[in-house]
Amino acid sequence: MKATLRYLIIFISAILLSACVHNTQPSAEYVSDSGRVFGTFYNIKYKSNGKDVKTEYLEALANVDTALSTFNKQSTITRVNLSSDSVLLSEKDSLFLTVYNRACEISTITNGAFDITVAPLVNAYGFGYDPDRSTPDSVIAELKKIVGWKKVVLCQSGYIKKENPQIKLDASAIAKGFGSDEVARVLRNNGINDFMVEVGGEVVCSGVNDKGNVWSIGINKPIEDSTMQHTAEIQRVVQLDGKSLATSGNYLQYYYKDGVKYAHTIDPRSGKPVCHTLLSSSIIADDCMTADALATSCMVFGVDSAMSLIESLHNVEGYFIYSGENGEYLEKQTNGFKFKQ
Repeated sequence: MKATLRYLIIFISAILLSACVHNTQPSAEYVSDSGRVFGTFYNIKYKSNGKDVKTEYLEALANVDTALSTFNKQSTITRVNLSSDSVLLSEKDSLFLTVYNRACEISTITNGAFDITVAPLVNAYGFGYDPDRSTPDSVIAELKKIVGWKKVVLCQSGYIKKENPQIKLDASAIAKGFGSDEVARVLRNNGINDFMVEVGGEVVCSGVNDKGNVWSIGINKPIEDSTMQHTAEIQRVVQLDGKSLATSGNYLQYYYKDGVKYAHTIDPRSGKPVCHTLLSSSIIADDCMTADALATSCMVFGVDSAMSLIESLHNVEGYFIYSGENGEYLEKQTNGFKFKQ
């Protein structure tokens, strides 16, 4: 869906293994499908009821791209980004509106730690869809003037209005989860209730796998590797039924410049990459769009504030891996985040 998705998605896909655990060949009743989408990969497995649903869920993913891809010149988000003032949205822009509205809600919940307008800062540090890695303080100070989710307003007239023509939206931290939700919606609408959907590492599970067991999803150890060539190692396994899981982290997407490490998570409030001990955050929620956005928000907060945030939310659980004084892996999780024994 985007190269700004490409950076995030490849790294998220590497840190979260979304495969069911089994040792034998899948049951003939279960269909497995995988492919490329949004600049990353999708993996879908479901118990077939005889319906051919692939065309329908691929169309759903294409519709998400048309709504939210910054690389699709005809997408809704591109129209908004290229506008000098405002864009009139119509019924065909409903997917964009769904994600935009939820993004604003998450921004409110997190006091701006999640911000769909952070794109100029992400690009300036070399992690976005237009990277240049020019990061003088003067540049960042100017960019902060055009970052802030309250600088974009959805009017009752149907127009979405930008305070400044240079404001750019980027849905990379929420769109993959929404894509997984949309595939899950298609499956459920077709009477399919046993499935695992993963798009770029963001997972929705329902029912049981081909062995009759609840789906098991692996969360990787946060092993630093900016080349993204390291073989993943599982840190923990969780079981999901009727829930979604998203993981975000800073240990694969980073670089050093003048002796300073720059991680890909940017704090929209300070305008700078985060610098704390939290290595990865995994969030379980009812929908994957929410889990996706909150996982990124937690990476902005750091472990203690992230714990406080997730504990304050209904039907949301979190698991956090952070580094100790000697570089060892430490863990914290909310009470409802249970691991497979």
